[in-house]
This record gives sequence, structure tokens and C-alpha cells, in this order.
Amino acid sequence: MKTYLDCLPCFMGQALRAGRIATKDEKKIKALLDDVGCMIKEIPMDNTPPETGDFIYKKIREITGVFDPYKKIKEESIHDALKMYPGLKQIIKNSDNKLLTAIRIAIAGNIIDFGVNKTFNLKEDMQQILKQDFAIFHFKQFVEHLERAQSILYLGDNAGESVFDKILIEELGKPVTYVVREIPVINDVTFSDAMDSGLDHVANIISSGCSAPGTILPLCNDEFIRQFEKADMIISKGQGNYEGLSSVDRCVFFLLKAKCNIIARHLQVREDDIVLKASNI
Repeated sequence: MKTYLDCLPCFMGQALRAGRIATKDEKKIKALLDDVGCMIKEIPMDNTPPETGDFIYKKIREITGVFDPYKKIKEESIHDALKMYPGLKQIIKNSDNKLLTAIRIAIAGNIIDFGVNKTFNLKEDMQQILKQDFAIFHFKQFVEHLERAQSILYLGDNAGESVFDKILIEELGKPVTYVVREIPVINDVTFSDAMDSGLDHVANIISSGCSAPGTILPLCNDEFIRQFEKADMIISKGQGNYEGLSSVDRCVFFLLKAKCNIIARHLQVREDDIVLKASNI
């Protein structure tokens, strides 16, 4: 997915939010915005948004001196999600379709996103998504692929969301490799975040090798590429991974909530719709 003009002010907004979280020094924040503004002037519009995000967050780390601005926010998100875990497991136990309910829960976790300028209430949004209609619903294809799969590659997105990913992984009933970001970027899940969420109990955890807020194959390490090429089934969570992989020539199941109008238009859905989309079936 390419960069659109509407993405440009979003890049500036992300830089400002992250800068304010990282430091109270107004001069550093101004320097950050100056550099990001100059950078945006030069970026190719054919780049995916996560590729540009990679440059922006490198600049944030460089100017503020803070390696993981969202560290505390991620810890709080994981803590809040873990408190919900027992109740959500009970919902699945009482469900007529446990797998579909687990998919809804995993998508609901996708609202924990500090890269978009959007507020959320985790408990209220969870209840909404548990009964919300899908705008794209390739569940039949998902089940068919799952039944045949001997290995699943699951691409994580946000840190708190990873707790809800764990719930879905527990319902898949197949060996899963869970993929995290190489280093902290926004509130995306890293290896230590996945461990805090308990993913090591249900999956093998690897890094994609990519520091961008999405999966950009040319920036990924060899181990991930091998897994990506050989996995029987790929599940991709969130907007950043969709932006990076939407044009990849292999079957990927995208699970996400459309949290911005650019993603919604690209998917041909409405903003705030939920999606279970299979590409290249």
C-alpha cells in the first residue's frame, strides 16, 4: 500500500505525540518536527506508510534520546488486557462458535493503537466488536486453511493487543510462530512485551528483524523470510502489517479494525469497520 496525501499530516501528528511522551523539552520537540517536516518533503509517495514511520521513529529516538517512549504505556496496556483475560476466556467457553469469538476478541485488541489520533475505551469497544458485523468476512476460507495448516505464522501488532492474540492462538490448535518488532516503535509488540503477555506459553516468538511499525519484507531478517515463505497459514494483525503486506503475492489473512479513512478506503469499507480479509486465496 502506497502513501497517500492524507498520510502526511498523520506523520506529523505521530511525531508530535511521541515527542511529547518522550520529553518535556519544547526545543527538542520543535527540532523533531522540523526534521520530520523536511523528511516528509522528500519521501517517495510509493513508499508504504510503515517505511516512512521507520524513519520518523529513528528520528524521535535520535533527538529525544529516549529509546522506548511508549514503554510505560505498553506496560499499562498489557496489565489492563491481562485483567480482562479470565472474563474473555469465559465468553469463549460459553460461545456457540469459539474460534469466531476468539477472532473477534483478537480484532478488538487492535484498538489499542497509539499511532493513530483516536481515543478508545477497551472494555466498551470489546463489547461492541463482539456483536459488530464484519465488513469483510472470509471466515470460511480461514477455517479451510486452518484445517489444512501444519504451521501458522502470526504477525503481532500492538503490545496490549498481544494478550488477545494469545486467546486466539489458544483456539487455533496448531503450532504457531508469533512475530514481533525488532525494537520498540510506537506501542508495537516487542519480544519482551510478548513475554509479558504470556505468548511464550502458546507460541514460538521471533522477531521480524524490522524496526518499522509494520512488516516490510525487504527490511526483515532471513529467519523471518524463511518462515514467511514456508508457513502453511499467515495471520496478520493490524493496520501497519496490512499497509506493508497488502500487495504481497501470497495468501495472508488480515485481521484488523479500520481506524483511519485511508485504510478504510483501501479496503473499500467504512471507518471503524472490522475486517477478516483473505488476500490471494
